[in-house]
Amino acid sequence: MIETTTHPKVTKAVIAAAGFGTRFLPQTKAMPKEMLPLVDKPIIQYIVEQLVEAGIKDIIIVSNYSKRSIEDHFDAPSAELIAALTGPKEPLLNDLRQIADMANFVYVRQKEPLGNAAPLLYAGHLVNNEPFIYTWGDDFIVADPNPYKQMIDLHEQTGGSVFSCVPVVQDSDYDKYGIVAGDSVDDGVLKMTGIVEKPGKVNAPSELASVSNYLFGPEFVSYVERAAEQHDNVGELNIQTAMQSMIDDGFEYYALSVKNGKFYDTGNKLEYIKTVVDFALERDDIGADLRLYLEKRLAQ
Repeated sequence: MIETTTHPKVTKAVIAAAGFGTRFLPQTKAMPKEMLPLVDKPIIQYIVEQLVEAGIKDIIIVSNYSKRSIEDHFDAPSAELIAALTGPKEPLLNDLRQIADMANFVYVRQKEPLGNAAPLLYAGHLVNNEPFIYTWGDDFIVADPNPYKQMIDLHEQTGGSVFSCVPVVQDSDYDKYGIVAGDSVDDGVLKMTGIVEKPGKVNAPSELASVSNYLFGPEFVSYVERAAEQHDNVGELNIQTAMQSMIDDGFEYYALSVKNGKFYDTGNKLEYIKTVVDFALERDDIGADLRLYLEKRLAQ
């Protein structure tokens, strides 16, 4: 059983959103993959809403030159849009204003694609030596309680870094994700000794796949910077390198099996379509009609 202690609040998050989304070309030639809609709301907005719900105040989005529409989306409505929505459409305008007011947004440009740790080389100074959430702009976990809230709760109990995880569903998942290694310390929690990337079922150290989100202690940025200095430019600069160095130095890492969680990876076409269908079916305005349509279509 984990003993509860007191640790600093987590109020910052870094969202990595610098990829080009080549698997969705030509759609992503002009639209960032993070802005692909789940019915009528972009993917990245769902992620931001979850972060805010969990208590995050400052959100740093690391993007590239082609992602200006992300900045525009979280900005205040333009004068032209305000004029167009005045009158009966005023509720829509209020919704748009709430998007801009959800958090303090900061945007950083990533200059080159070095690997999944690269965004922290450009945004690390904004973390300001505090614990922070590190996540992606195109995949997420839906859970109750909120997955970020579950991670923050565990961090506040332990003071350690936290990896969000989901149980492996099918054997092929062992070849798709990093599988965490460690010892069970509580229900659904492992104290990590490392992570094995795509080990296959035979060599997997556990049945927990690391997906989507991380909560890092304030020291993590310095470890990434050190890893970058030692990087030989062969292969990518990965967060796993810095993480393992921290574990070896005595820092605590925990793998959290997110309770009541469903992982959505919208980074490929089929999973994106599945996500859209799932979200549409849950809506009060179109869910029932969509279900009827799908039943008729599948019966043909």
